[in-house]
Amino acid sequence: MRCGLGLVAVAGLMLLSGCNRGAHPAQVGKVAPDFTVSDGTSTIHLASYRGRMVVLNFWASWCGPCIEETPGLLALHHDMPGLVILGVSVDTDASAYRRFLAEYHVDYATVLDPDKTAANLYHTDGWPETYIIDRQGIIRRKVVGDPDWSNPEIRAYLESFQP
Repeated sequence: MRCGLGLVAVAGLMLLSGCNRGAHPAQVGKVAPDFTVSDGTSTIHLASYRGRMVVLNFWASWCGPCIEETPGLLALHHDMPGLVILGVSVDTDASAYRRFLAEYHVDYATVLDPDKTAANLYHTDGWPETYIIDRQGIIRRKVVGDPDWSNPEIRAYLESFQP
């Protein structure tokens, strides 16, 4: 019996320790860390999007869930043109990054950040991770993994921030 309770306690602690990686990390409700990342072809400066709703997506070309998520992000980008989608790739292979963009016809703003400059500011180390940032630059939500960006609840949530 004591062993069973010990396992339950350990499992509970593991779940609690992972909470900050979930949809309600400590950063929710706080100003999104500003960054500028330039890869020689593209530059993203987060503060330049202040006043617009931003979906900030950290991803990698070798990440299975990122690959699965890409068509949904593209559809979201095309269906909600007032929404800014910013992709920050943590790839270390620039040619793999460029091939991915070409193969999946990625047409929203994206930048290669192999040093994880931006990801480190967000304490992001799993891919994909996405931050919903409101017009005032406040993080409203963190999404871990590959959500269904066509889900009516997600769309309604994002539309609730539109003017």
